[in-house]
Amino acid sequence: MAEGGGGPARRKALSLLEAARSRYESLQISDDVFGESGQDSSGNPFYSTSADSRSAASSQDEDDDEEDQGRPGVPSPRGRAARRQEEEEEEAEKGGWTRSLRDVPPPHFKDGSGPTRKMPLTASAMDFFQLFVPDNVLKNMVVQTNMYAKKYQERFGSDDAWIDVTLTEMKAFLGYMISTSIHHCESVLSIWSSGFYSNKSIALIMTQSRFEKILKYFHIVAFRSSQTTHSLYKIQPFLDSLQNGFDSAFRPSQAQVLHEPLIDEDPVFIATCTERELRKRKKRKFSLWVRQCSSTGFICQIYVHLKEGSGADGLDALKNKPQLHSMVAKSLCQNASGKNYIIFTGPSITSLNLFEEFEKQGIYCCGLLSTRKSDCTGLPPSMLNNSATPQSRGQYRIRMKGNMSLICWYNKGHFRFLTNAYSPVQQGVIIKRKSGEIPCPLAVEAFAAHLSYICKYDDKYSKYFISHKPNKTWQQVFWFAISIAINNAYILYKMSEAYHVTRYSRAQFGERLVKELLGLEDTSPTH
Repeated sequence: MAEGGGGPARRKALSLLEAARSRYESLQISDDVFGESGQDSSGNPFYSTSADSRSAASSQDEDDDEEDQGRPGVPSPRGRAARRQEEEEEEAEKGGWTRSLRDVPPPHFKDGSGPTRKMPLTASAMDFFQLFVPDNVLKNMVVQTNMYAKKYQERFGSDDAWIDVTLTEMKAFLGYMISTSIHHCESVLSIWSSGFYSNKSIALIMTQSRFEKILKYFHIVAFRSSQTTHSLYKIQPFLDSLQNGFDSAFRPSQAQVLHEPLIDEDPVFIATCTERELRKRKKRKFSLWVRQCSSTGFICQIYVHLKEGSGADGLDALKNKPQLHSMVAKSLCQNASGKNYIIFTGPSITSLNLFEEFEKQGIYCCGLLSTRKSDCTGLPPSMLNNSATPQSRGQYRIRMKGNMSLICWYNKGHFRFLTNAYSPVQQGVIIKRKSGEIPCPLAVEAFAAHLSYICKYDDKYSKYFISHKPNKTWQQVFWFAISIAINNAYILYKMSEAYHVTRYSRAQFGERLVKELLGLEDTSPTH
């Protein structure tokens, strides 16, 4: 009986999964979105029951109104709601928003997408990594590190143990740092210890004392020039070179996402550290934002915002003021003009003014809207207030202004979307394993699909970020950038013919890169 009862349910689940695959493939979404296990929410931000509204509170208010109904001198709640809605609708029409919907053709994508060069079958992990960090960048690190060591010793006294670093040693230095992203050891010095994270196979390439000397003097830019005013001057040349590598090696798909990647501490460290250590580690003095291809996970652009005090441009203001998030979005999309990209955004970036400005530049948007976090200037109040009438899952309202559509969709709470990339008359559906199909506009389905992939990317690749956490902000940014470069290199590797020969996992690819940087040849990855 158990097998007979489970059979139809399993067949129904598989049929829903196949239907989801066929729908999302038309949206250029990777099959990685559809795991055979995991939570029903799929990591999408608007599947949470904590939306802008609280359905229980709304129901309670409605019950109170029903008690007042029929009392002398007390207007009917339905009458009050109707009058309020009429007033809001009149105000919305004055602002150009209307209930009349029209079909909007999707933006035509002109460019192709994918890697720009064909890598040979024998391409190594180092070959893919050096698409972004070539030898000339490493040689500059050698020169700048030696310059800084010389100047430091002139000022604070000679260091008899110091010898100028070489290119081979610099590669080994990077290899040791990158190894922490694979074995997740809190300190890179654990490699030379006798504990759990010791690694004798690579510890023999360089002594611990030599590694610590290179770490002490390591620099990308040794000295500030007289014309330099940017606080990121010690890392900016590397970030510029990395960006050029991203641009020249890969063309992103039409759909992209602006967000902050998951770069939190290793969960093992969080679980075992003391409260004092945890407080110290939370003092990160910068915010890292990316523009990411939602079909492959390739990070196309990086933007770093430093906390330079408590002024208007500080990190605290960045988290609270939508205009500063708008500045971040403009910086990330400065090279995207005229390409008809579709950019998906979170509540902190979504705003009517920004989307209208992007549309003039040939950039189209679809964003989740929050009455608390978003800049709601120019949006009709009737769409920002929750309806007092009980709604069922999948119900929605849409208002339109020009090519811009404002959507209020209900799914255990009210969720709002602003878009000029999808037609408001096109229907979509959210497919969930437990609930089946939930109707929605196409923009909502697209947002769910693309954000789901980015959530799964973060879950998969964020654990391969370099564990070393220096105190200096520019070094923290540098190691995060190196981690992103390695993840991008692995994505290009998986899209190349070389992957069909060796088929390395992400961990194996990282191990191979470490051994190639250390000069250990002909060593197969650990299975």
